Amino acid sequence: MLQDLSHMDRITQLQDEIQRLLVIMSSSTAYLTTRSTFLQVSEEIPITKQRNPDKFDPPEVFEANKRELVDDLIMRAKQIEVLIQSLPVPEPEEQQAKRLQDLENEMTVANQEYTQAVERAKSLHGQFSEVLRTMLDAADIEASLLSGQGST
Repeated sequence: MLQDLSHMDRITQLQDEIQRLLVIMSSSTAYLTTRSTFLQVSEEIPITKQRNPDKFDPPEVFEANKRELVDDLIMRAKQIEVLIQSLPVPEPEEQQAKRLQDLENEMTVANQEYTQAVERAKSLHGQFSEVLRTMLDAADIEASLLSGQGST
């Protein structure tokens, strides 16, 4: 059970790391599309649009930021790889089926024991109620006898 919790913790960590990777990828794409300037990549295709200088980063800053984004992506990818490698090897289907059948058998036995315990509790409740009723009836009879003797 504790081992299963440990595996679940790793799966949660993996989900968190994948989420962070996706956020970095999204932020990187947004940065690369909004903070770059238009460059001519072919002499046959002229640049038809320009950005204001305050809307894009200088080439040195842009390259440094690109390297930092790539480093972040690589680091997250390596962390994800380590988490994936730390996950247990999936058990074969036959073994899973046997384990599930064993659990179902245990559950059936536990349910039968529970049903028997409930029936026993009902029986004891009935017996207790009957004893209590008998005691109260006896006390009522005794009280009425005593009150009848006092009036004679």
